[in-house]
Amino acid sequence: MRTTSLRLIAAVLAVAVFSLPALAGRKLFVSNGQTVYVPIYSHVYQGPKGKPYKLSALLSIRNVDQKHAITVTSVKYYDNNGNLVKDHCTDPISIPPMGTREVYVSERDQSGGSGANFTVKWQAENDAAVPVIQAVMIGTASGQGISFVCDGVVIEEN
Repeated sequence: MRTTSLRLIAAVLAVAVFSLPALAGRKLFVSNGQTVYVPIYSHVYQGPKGKPYKLSALLSIRNVDQKHAITVTSVKYYDNNGNLVKDHCTDPISIPPMGTREVYVSERDQSGGSGANFTVKWQAENDAAVPVIQAVMIGTASGQGISFVCDGVVIEEN
């Protein structure tokens, strides 16, 4: 009887210990609002002469909460010098659970420069899962292509 109990305890402990790595990085972060900084590249430099390679950018705001909507109250686009180029959100935008809203910057639009950025302010009535806010940059020319993603960084918590 005692050996069976010890084996059961050992088995439960083994399952718990071996499950810990599987749970790593799966902590759910919640908030009722944040300001998020997202870097944008209108171009990157290439080749020995540092020629600008133009890129388009897609800002993606993804509400990953399955139950609560979030409201985006500000989406501002800034240039290299920190000057406001464009306010993309004149009215609050509601994003339903599991919904996405996007802002597109054409590769022809070089107003932001290589150091452009967005700030995104969002809020929720209740604590909600922190949205995934990213920018995807893509450029194609002469049969060549480049693409990469930049994640948003929280710079202020409500």
